[in-house]
Amino acid sequence: MTYLSELAGQVMGSLLRNKLRSFLTMAGISWGIASIVIIVAMGDGFKAGQKNNMKGLGTNLVILFGGRTEMQAGGQRAGRVVRLTYDDVENIRQDAYLVRLVTPELEGGAHATSPFNSGLFDLSGVESTFTELRTIPIADGRFFSDADEKAGERVCIIGTDVKKQLFGNRTDVVGRQILLNSYPYQVIGVMSDKEQDSSYSGPDEKKIFLPYRSMARDMPPTKDYDPGNLSEMLYQPASLDQFEAARKQVLRILGRDHHFDPSDKSAIGVWDTIENARMTAQIFDSMTLFLGFIGLVTLSLGGIGVMNIMLVTVSERTREIGLRKALGATRLRILVDFLAEGCALAFASGAVGWSVAFGLSSMLKLVKMPEMFPGLPVSMTTSVLAFSALSVIAVLSALFPAWRASALTPVEALRYER
Repeated sequence: MTYLSELAGQVMGSLLRNKLRSFLTMAGISWGIASIVIIVAMGDGFKAGQKNNMKGLGTNLVILFGGRTEMQAGGQRAGRVVRLTYDDVENIRQDAYLVRLVTPELEGGAHATSPFNSGLFDLSGVESTFTELRTIPIADGRFFSDADEKAGERVCIIGTDVKKQLFGNRTDVVGRQILLNSYPYQVIGVMSDKEQDSSYSGPDEKKIFLPYRSMARDMPPTKDYDPGNLSEMLYQPASLDQFEAARKQVLRILGRDHHFDPSDKSAIGVWDTIENARMTAQIFDSMTLFLGFIGLVTLSLGGIGVMNIMLVTVSERTREIGLRKALGATRLRILVDFLAEGCALAFASGAVGWSVAFGLSSMLKLVKMPEMFPGLPVSMTTSVLAFSALSVIAVLSALFPAWRASALTPVEALRYER
């Protein structure tokens, strides 16, 4: 305890002997640590924002669209239109063991009328499992069940924008009836507000969701609609580690049934949110690594400042070193004292920098941030990495001045004059 208090006194004495020099040295270290922590936290914040955005669409979701072939296969010409059907959904459920869940979607539009207002809205015919893939938060009521869908019940879920136009500010919407192209449908659920930056067919808040069989029967998308045709299908792989294998398996099944080469990238349109999320995360990681390296360079320059102030300290205390050695202080003790003093200076500066970064992070938590950038999350991992880098730089920057101080002989030190 006595040694620590003595060391603290030595550090404070060194700082107070030249306040401006000490301030600039500490500022370099502090700014370096703050830069590393803030830059890494920014990367983590953007990655968290990307995850939030994708949650508005769905989690671990792959969306398939029909396309047009570019390759000849199975005796068929190139340029054929490939349309997804409900049979494809059934075949994937039966044969694709790498797929956890698959569901169809049928899109169209309808004129909706309530007792209070009317309007044109997008329709989406889906199965009850749709909410396991897509994020459809329900504020009031419920989503339709599997029994509702199989029976082709005339029930629907409406988005918040649809509710506002058809019912205004009324709260007793669930249970009411609306007309969709003159067909009576009962509202059994109302969506809650949600953030949705990613969308493949328009914001969900502007949609009306129907059971797939009900929409195919009452309101097919086009006049020449062929029963069973889909707008798209959605699936989720059974394992994230095998999402690419699952995609190949799905394309092989579709290629088999529609007679196209599975490697024909134009035959089926694929929006793989898992792959997109990983690519985005890699971009953010690369940016964070690059900017973190710049922060590390800044921290290293601060370490040079520590080395400079320690060399000056050694020069100023040369006679003191000689006196301590004459009184019996060992070379190891002198080395440890100056090394500890340099490290203490560096860590004190680092603590100030980390406090600044953490304080900024805490302040941002008090402000409403956009979904794309929820803030600066300072994690324990980030803090440990920053102080690990500081530890290496602190030891390296203080080691030479400490060695130089310990190498002085008592006679040379006592004869030294500034």
